[in-house]
Amino acid sequence: MKFELNEYHRNTSDEELIEDLKRVAKLLQKDSVTIDDYNQYGQFHATTLTRRFKSWFCCLEKAELKMSRSLLNISDEDLFEEIERVWVCIGKQPSYAQMRDSSKYSVGTYEKRFGGWRASLESFINYINCIDENLQEATDKTDVKFDNQHKTSRTINLRLRFLIFSRDNFKCCACGASPAKDPSVELHIDHIIPWAKGGETVIDNLQTLCSKCNLGKGDME
Repeated sequence: MKFELNEYHRNTSDEELIEDLKRVAKLLQKDSVTIDDYNQYGQFHATTLTRRFKSWFCCLEKAELKMSRSLLNISDEDLFEEIERVWVCIGKQPSYAQMRDSSKYSVGTYEKRFGGWRASLESFINYINCIDENLQEATDKTDVKFDNQHKTSRTINLRLRFLIFSRDNFKCCACGASPAKDPSVELHIDHIIPWAKGGETVIDNLQTLCSKCNLGKGDME
């Protein structure tokens, strides 16, 4: 998977983004392009397009491409991750209208899967609240020394990531930047004590930083 900083593409025009999507479709000889297809062959990252045009549906429509059938086989976690993305972008629980306008999946997809938009939000919150027992155990033992052996994974899963974003009010802890005020802001979860220096992936050792502050912290370490 490719990673990019959104600020690198602020000056890229809408036409250039859509033309690149069309190029990928032509390359693959398909009348539709999935997000995974684009991330593999596109010049940019799919997130750059969805943030510019609000949803993958809109991207495909502007490129005069068909909706991908693969979107019919979306996992619950994929749907929850999209709720998280929109929630973080607007800095609060998304309404039906906000999800309709911003999500890469239709609200109808959520309604069919969970029985309604409110039920979808309840399912998402229940999912977030199911924190792994080993994470809670490690959190309770942050003051215990383990001879430099990590007791948690470096990977920050969706549940933990959202809890940290929510705790920090969807803002950078260093500069206060937020996607709700500036759509170009990208938030990251940072280990306060770096993983390489023995820091664990536990709530008390994680904070929200924007991409600029996170990169700046890395330069100072």
